[in-house]
Amino acid sequence: MKRAGVLFLAGVPVIATAVYFVLPSGAADAPAAPSSVSAQSSRDDAKDRAEQDHERQREKDDEIIASLPPGLAAPAKRDLAHRLVSSAEHSTTDWRSTYGIIEDRDDDCGYTAGIIGFCTGTHDLLTLVEHYTESRPDNGLARYLPALRKVDGTDSHEGLDPGFTDAWKAESEVPEFRAAQEEERDRVYFEPAVRLAKLDGLGTLGQFVYYDAMVFHGTGTDENGFYALRERVLERAGTPAAGGSEKAYLDAFLDVRRATMLARYPDRDTSRIDTAQRRFLQAGNLDLDTPLTWEMYGDSYTLS
Repeated sequence: MKRAGVLFLAGVPVIATAVYFVLPSGAADAPAAPSSVSAQSSRDDAKDRAEQDHERQREKDDEIIASLPPGLAAPAKRDLAHRLVSSAEHSTTDWRSTYGIIEDRDDDCGYTAGIIGFCTGTHDLLTLVEHYTESRPDNGLARYLPALRKVDGTDSHEGLDPGFTDAWKAESEVPEFRAAQEEERDRVYFEPAVRLAKLDGLGTLGQFVYYDAMVFHGTGTDENGFYALRERVLERAGTPAAGGSEKAYLDAFLDVRRATMLARYPDRDTSRIDTAQRRFLQAGNLDLDTPLTWEMYGDSYTLS
C-alpha cells in the first residue's frame, strides 16, 4: 500500500539511510576542525536545522507506523521470525536453546555466537559485550574486551583463545546475559528492519525478509551491507510505498540478495532464500501465516 511521507527515503543515499535507522540522533557527528567563530556558528546552525528536520521526519514516520497493523512485531509473529532465523543460523527452531552456542565457521567473521550469530569480526559481538558490561561490570566476558576491540573487523582469535569460548558458554547461563542478547538483537536488527519495511509499505513477510537480510548482511554501509543491497533493489523495482507491486519488489530483493550472498561466498548454501522465503512468496503468503513448511540445508521444518 502507498503510504504518505515514506518517499523521504526513496532517494536518500545509503549512508544517510543507515544512519537514520541505526544511529541515535547526533551519533554520527564528528568533531569540528578549528575555525573562526562565525564559521563554527554557521555549522552549528546547519547542524541544529538538520537535527530538527531529522526529528520531524521521525515523528511523521512514527505516526505512520502507529497507524499500521503490528505485522512482524506482534508477539506470535516475532517469535516465528526468530524461529525462522534460528533454523538458518543454528539449524534449530528452538532459538532459546542457542544463547551459549559459539564456533568459528571459517567465514572470515571470527567467532559466531549466541541467538543471532553475533560475530567477533563484525562489531556486533563487541557492542553486545560492551553494553552488557556497562550494567554488569563483573561479568565473565569483561576481561576479554581489550582483545575483542583488537580483533574487531578481522577473523583473528588473538587474545581470545583458549578461554573465551568457555567464558561465553558460562555467561550464557546467566539470565541477564540472555536478556542482553535479546535486547541487542532487537535494537540492532529486528526493530530497524521492521520499521524500514513498514515505511517501504511491506507486509509481514517483507518485514521478515528485511530482518533476515540485516542479520546476514549486517547494518553497515559497505557494498555487501543491507542498506547497499536495498539501494540496488530500488534500481530494479519500486517499493509498495512508492506505488510498486509488493511481490515484484520482494522478488527483486531476493534476487539481489542471493546474488550478493554468492558474490561474497560462492559456495554458500542459499536455501534461506530458495526454499524458505522464496517459497513463502511464491505461495502468496505475504502475511506469513502458519502453518509454514520450509527447507534449510536439506532439513525440513514445519511450524503451525
